[in-house]
Amino acid sequence: MVKPTLTDIKEKLEAAARGGGNQKYVLRLYVAGMTPRSQEAIRTVTTICQEHLEGRYDLQVIDIYQQPVLAKGEQIIAVPTLIKELPQPLRKLIGSMASKDKVLVGLDLQEKED
Repeated sequence: MVKPTLTDIKEKLEAAARGGGNQKYVLRLYVAGMTPRSQEAIRTVTTICQEHLEGRYDLQVIDIYQQPVLAKGEQIIAVPTLIKELPQPLRKLIGSMASKDKVLVGLDLQEKED
């Protein structure tokens, strides 16, 4: 049996992403006001959505200062927090969203590099 190379794996992931074009992503990003970390998280997540999920995502940005009840209902303990509701499985990414690659991995849009 031939072991797949990184190139093979990458091509399969990209093909799956193209084939999964009908999968809608439902995302909620919790931030705290317009702090630099909040702005960075909004910028990173918005860019990822536009580049990788064009036309198949629903992104809701929630400021916990403006809507604290929503944060309490989701048991948000730290911000920024990105919740991927769909497609399953549910994922919560907590903390800095500065690393685009880490967010992509957390959203199952990129495989984790060793």
